[in-house]
Amino acid sequence: MHRRARILKALATLIVFLSVGLAPAQEIQRIGSPLVQQYAKSDYKAGNQNWAVATGENGIMYVANADGLLVFDGQYWALHHLPNKSTVRSVAVDSAGRIYTGGLAEFGYWEDSGYGQMRYTSISRLLGGDEQVRDEVWKIIIDGDRVLFQSFSTLYIYEDNALQAIKGRGEPFLFLHHVRGRMFIELIPSGLHELKDGELVALKDKDLLNGANILTMLPFGRDEVLIGTAKSGLFLMDSTSAIRKWHNAADGLLQAAQLNNGMRVLQHYYAFGTILQGVVIMDEQGHIVQHVHKGNGLQNNTVLGIHADRQQNIWVGLDNGIDRIEINAPIYYYADNSGSIGTVYAARIFGGNIYLGTNQGLFYSRWPAGKSYEPFTFTLVAGSQGQVWDLSVVDGQLLCGHNDGTYNVLGNKLVPLSSVTGGWALRRLPNQPDRLLQGTYTGLAVFDRTASGWQFSHRISGYNDPSQFIEPVSDNRVWASGYQGLRLLTLDNAFARVQHTQVYDSASGLPKSAFINVFMLAGRPVFATDSGFYRYDDITDRFYAYDQLNGQLGSFAASNKIIHAGANRYWFVNRGRISWVHFGEKGSIQVDSMQFATLNGRMMNFYESINRVKDKVYLISLDDGFAIYQTADSVAAKPRLPLPLIRTVSNITDSLSSAQYTADAAPEIPYRHNNIRISYALPWYSAIPLRYQFYLEGYSRTWSEWDEAAQKDFTNLRHGDYVFKVRAMAPDGMQSGITEFRFTILPPWYLSWIALMVYALSFVLILLAGRGWYRQKIQKHRELIQANMDRKQREALAKEAEQNEQRLMKLKNEQLERELASKNRELANTAMSIVYKNELLNNVHDELLQLRDSDGRKLSNDQLRKINKIIEDARSDERDWNVFEESFNEAHENFFKKLKADYPELVPNDLKLCAYLRMNMSSKEIASLLNITTRGVEIRRYRLRKKLNIPHNKNLTEFLLEL
Repeated sequence: MHRRARILKALATLIVFLSVGLAPAQEIQRIGSPLVQQYAKSDYKAGNQNWAVATGENGIMYVANADGLLVFDGQYWALHHLPNKSTVRSVAVDSAGRIYTGGLAEFGYWEDSGYGQMRYTSISRLLGGDEQVRDEVWKIIIDGDRVLFQSFSTLYIYEDNALQAIKGRGEPFLFLHHVRGRMFIELIPSGLHELKDGELVALKDKDLLNGANILTMLPFGRDEVLIGTAKSGLFLMDSTSAIRKWHNAADGLLQAAQLNNGMRVLQHYYAFGTILQGVVIMDEQGHIVQHVHKGNGLQNNTVLGIHADRQQNIWVGLDNGIDRIEINAPIYYYADNSGSIGTVYAARIFGGNIYLGTNQGLFYSRWPAGKSYEPFTFTLVAGSQGQVWDLSVVDGQLLCGHNDGTYNVLGNKLVPLSSVTGGWALRRLPNQPDRLLQGTYTGLAVFDRTASGWQFSHRISGYNDPSQFIEPVSDNRVWASGYQGLRLLTLDNAFARVQHTQVYDSASGLPKSAFINVFMLAGRPVFATDSGFYRYDDITDRFYAYDQLNGQLGSFAASNKIIHAGANRYWFVNRGRISWVHFGEKGSIQVDSMQFATLNGRMMNFYESINRVKDKVYLISLDDGFAIYQTADSVAAKPRLPLPLIRTVSNITDSLSSAQYTADAAPEIPYRHNNIRISYALPWYSAIPLRYQFYLEGYSRTWSEWDEAAQKDFTNLRHGDYVFKVRAMAPDGMQSGITEFRFTILPPWYLSWIALMVYALSFVLILLAGRGWYRQKIQKHRELIQANMDRKQREALAKEAEQNEQRLMKLKNEQLERELASKNRELANTAMSIVYKNELLNNVHDELLQLRDSDGRKLSNDQLRKINKIIEDARSDERDWNVFEESFNEAHENFFKKLKADYPELVPNDLKLCAYLRMNMSSKEIASLLNITTRGVEIRRYRLRKKLNIPHNKNLTEFLLEL
């Protein structure tokens, strides 16, 4: 299944690339030089010398380098060493993708084992004993199922995993050639032979080539062979092996330059690498079409190997470096590498010459008109030193707008027409074919056509502003713009003066812009600003954004210049970047800027110049020369892009490629390598970097933006299946198909099947343990509930007992209070009884003092003393106090003890007074009890306060009640 997929993929790739050969014959430009893309030793990081170049069916380039086999996929260089580390002298690739290489005492083949990895198999090991190869293999030719390896001493034929060795009968070989299904090889000195059925057969006209050193043999015409030699130039051989010398325009140059190798390109051109003069390309008539050398692009003039890639561009292996020559491109160049002509501001083809207006003057060179390549040799036109702004061809005259004025150019001479400085732009006036209007440093100038040609007429008065861009829009109205802004000028009928100048700025609807330039687009004026194009409405006298145009132009809406290219085509220039814009039907616009990307930044900003040389050919002024662009419909269509290649898959540190994954297998990547980097490339070669777009199915939400980066890092990928998709875009906007790379991130160890089984077993064990723990927990919970219930019951009983005790205590207290109240009543009654008794005794005493006998006489003193003694004894009887004290102690327990303990200086009378005061008795009552006067009670109260140290503001009775 995988084998079938590989075959189908190879067939698809082959069909894509064969479309080049099936396309109509393409023409190589004879004017200018093709772009040369250089790859220095510092780029490919290998040896200086590159002996041979080959390309695979997938477009990958292989170079036989002094250090080994170089592989280049358009993005990455890789170096692979032979087992014996020798120099690789030859390389060839078969249709199955095997890369055959030959070096010193070693030859074999390489196979791509996936993602940039190469595996080598030695074929020379099949030789044993004395047959072992000892010299270098210089040529490899693939002929169907057999491969021929040629050294200077032996020719080895590899077929069916066996080797056959052919010697030159004691003569050394030079080089083997395969052309029109025949094998030729030169023996030194016997000459050219053909290999037939394992035998070397001498050609009949071989003596004609003796000593010439045949280095290339190529198909020519219908059935002939072109022979290129190092010393004697070019020869032709017909189908009968008859050989004849071919004298042509290229023959002398090739002999002098020492032809070294050759190939046929674009069906009817021949490219020869030389030792001394780089690459010479000729057509089938022998005319030199191109000559590419160190002076116009190559790193080195010594070409050791030459090959065409799938785009039909030439790769050359040099004595120092590798170069790619874009012969199959619409743009060719002339570069002033010496800096002798300066910066180009204008260019024109006129009178068989090309004229370049630069900051140093006006230069001219012959414009090649023949069939052979001619290099440019520019010469300064006498008297033209200084800044040239404009070159215009008007009615058969070449007019030069110069810093010093305006001139008529006649061959290599200048004829002054005007001394008005700074001739910027010339425009023909509407309805006045015999009059030109010129914008200058100091306003406008008028030129009239006379019998002798265009002549300066006059300056227009009334306006002196610099006018770099002018566009007449009617018989007497002219738009003019320059450093000082935009003006609409109204001229008088004689074109002698400006009658009215209308200034337009942001108040008129224009944006604030670094420039406002006016150009004609499809017969109507448009105004370029750095905010986009604007249109003028003459009814409202205001400007409005040209949204319909700006929206389709993209970044070129901010163009500073428009140049008409004919047939609804225009050049839009945005500060040194150019685009080819075609206005189609119903307002459709096609914008092509990618194929001109190599010119970006190579033009003088705001002074860009593009001129049509002839139909479909344009001359573009550059800083250091010019470019020649041939429109696409005059060059055969290019083939479709191949599919991008996945080159490496690696994580941040450890290469996954070491696992030897094959291209049609989905690698399984360990989870510990889930930070991966995918590198990709498209073997499609261009000086403008390709752009890529990717999408990772299972990770990305949408396709990425187009980017020049040829690798992408994905970090912390989750385990699962992924599909990485990538496509590429060429500089001309053509997109490739989608390449898919499937891979799997394996689960982490903790999600493997063993881990899952352990988890399941652990879960069961945990479940059982949890069940037991739960039961134990339930039991403990029950016990805890029971303990809580018992505790709460005990607490309830204790609380109930406490409440009962409190109730009992309350009852006891109430009973005690009642008893105390009863005792207090009793005590009060006792006290009152004593008071009453004492009062009664006092009354009896008083009555006795008044008592008289029957005779009216008072009682005798003896009688009164006896009675008073009885009364006094009754008053001072301690029994009343003892009864009172006993009752008082029962009601007021420990009162006397505490009082005596705190105040030991108190005497019994003080204690009695304290008791009576605690009972809240009045002084009168106390006096009666103590048998003293009320005044005596007050004195005792005073003395008691002092003994008790009672403050003045404190009531004595309250103090005693608080004890």
